[in-house]
Amino acid sequence: MDGRALLKACTNGSSELMSNISMSIVSMLYNSQLIRYAGEDGIAAYGVLMYVNFVFLAAFIGYSTGTAPIIGYHYGAGNHRELKSLRKKSFLLIVICSGGMFMLAELLAKPLGGIFVGYDQKLLDLTVRAFTIYSFSFLFAGIAIFGSSFFTALNDGLTSALISFLRTLVFQAAAVLLFPLYFGIDGIWLSIVAAEWMAMLVTLLFIVGKRKKYRY
Repeated sequence: MDGRALLKACTNGSSELMSNISMSIVSMLYNSQLIRYAGEDGIAAYGVLMYVNFVFLAAFIGYSTGTAPIIGYHYGAGNHRELKSLRKKSFLLIVICSGGMFMLAELLAKPLGGIFVGYDQKLLDLTVRAFTIYSFSFLFAGIAIFGSSFFTALNDGLTSALISFLRTLVFQAAAVLLFPLYFGIDGIWLSIVAAEWMAMLVTLLFIVGKRKKYRY
């Protein structure tokens, strides 16, 4: 039994642990704010957003998880040229997909909302309004999701966990508590957009700052 190796593996996977814990905490904060600003209809609209959100983000999560072993292999083998190529192509692909997802989300806001809450026009209008704002988050989310997975693949669990912690807990919690004070109910939908944007900036700073260390 190699205790040090086991501890390193657990530490390296801490970002995934943090993501799951943060999701529950942030959901409680969102529900609390929605009850206060929009009542039960707000909770229902948020539920629809979460269902659709997971479908869209699954592409980023799937790609990040799928490429992690390849990135880890080339880093371990010292194939820095290939690692650099993977990083560049991945970011290009994510940027293209992000734009496509945003446009698709804007176009499908009403049809998707209608599937869940088409029985109530007032609730449908609230859900469509929420989704047209929320969909801007798809422009930024892919970078942070891939960045966290990228550093996990490089065996840098601390950086990966920090990106995940800031993205899923700190930025979202701060935004959902502050934005409604200035923008009302729209501030709740805007909070995820702001959180993903800030998480993207942090991720890019880490990518640039650690480029020489990992030679990617």
